[in-house]
Amino acid sequence: MRRSSGVGEALLDAWAVVLPTDCSGCGRPDRALCTDCRAALQPAVHCTERRGVPVWSALDYAGVARQVIAAYKDGGRTDAVGVLSVSLRSAVVAALAAEAAGGGGPGIHLVTVPSSRRAWRQRGFHPVDLLLGRGGLAPTRVLRAVRETSDQVGLDSAERGSNREGSLVACRRLDGFRALVVDDILTTGATVLEARRAILEAGGDVVGVATLAETRRRHAVTDRSSETR
Repeated sequence: MRRSSGVGEALLDAWAVVLPTDCSGCGRPDRALCTDCRAALQPAVHCTERRGVPVWSALDYAGVARQVIAAYKDGGRTDAVGVLSVSLRSAVVAALAAEAAGGGGPGIHLVTVPSSRRAWRQRGFHPVDLLLGRGGLAPTRVLRAVRETSDQVGLDSAERGSNREGSLVACRRLDGFRALVVDDILTTGATVLEARRAILEAGGDVVGVATLAETRRRHAVTDRSSETR
């Protein structure tokens, strides 16, 4: 095992000469994601809630996680997809397991929030869909945006709610449809709650939310998953 690790490190060193890079978590040279930052991104799934809706999140949106996710979403650092997809999948698995334990049964669809036209032009990819796909999961696309929204950064809780309110609709009737809303970063919950509203309005049901990371300092943890490590 030690020999294989040494070969892997040598290959990474050689690749760094051809295509120089640095760690998106700490800036250390020659690694897209260094060993320490990879360790900091190991999922520790926990459950909070927003307006009574259970939310399962894999990471705290702080420190290394914040740096890497920001670099991924807004800096085009898709070299972190492999590590981040593991964390998001852990949150999804925990949410589905909790629903099953509560007698919810199978047949739950993963639903993501569509990117705005502006975000799609800037990134060229949908961050959450890409992570789900890398983790072997596929969303069911039932929502569409009916108006552009402002960037949520810098807005307070009330402003975030107003910014998202009425921005999504379902593409069709969703009678009998059961959804787990999946998103990347959770702060006040305005985005996922708007997705929930649109699904409920179309006749569907939302069993909960799974996110890659959340800002946890204002919300107490209500449960911990067996996925936590």
